[in-house]
Amino acid sequence: MKKYLVLFLLLAASAFATEVPKISPADAARLVADGAAVLVDIREPAEWAATGVVAGAALLPKSDFDGDQKLWKDFLAKHRDKQLLLYCRSGHRAGIIGAVLAEQGRKVANAGGFKDWQAAGQPVRQVGESK
Repeated sequence: MKKYLVLFLLLAASAFATEVPKISPADAARLVADGAAVLVDIREPAEWAATGVVAGAALLPKSDFDGDQKLWKDFLAKHRDKQLLLYCRSGHRAGIIGAVLAEQGRKVANAGGFKDWQAAGQPVRQVGESK
């Protein structure tokens, strides 16, 4: 019963969550190139290894955001004045984290899914290659 109550509360909260603006890969890439924003891949390490990542993206898994934020805390402090452009596999998880960050007063946008970046012809690298 507790499980269902928690699920209900999460769904209810997401219905009232802050709407995060969406941004195309091309527009996001321009903002990053201009130094106005930072691109963040919030997928998990196994996903990065399986598909690669967008070149220049910071790799900060959602599991760390949901947990103790060992990686996220320093990253957020370092990029306090920049817009955060989040992407994941489909854009769903990016929207969830984006809403939390927007409620904290951060400038954030949902940059969609990794497949959108590939379809737009944006450069991709394998994990382990230099950014």
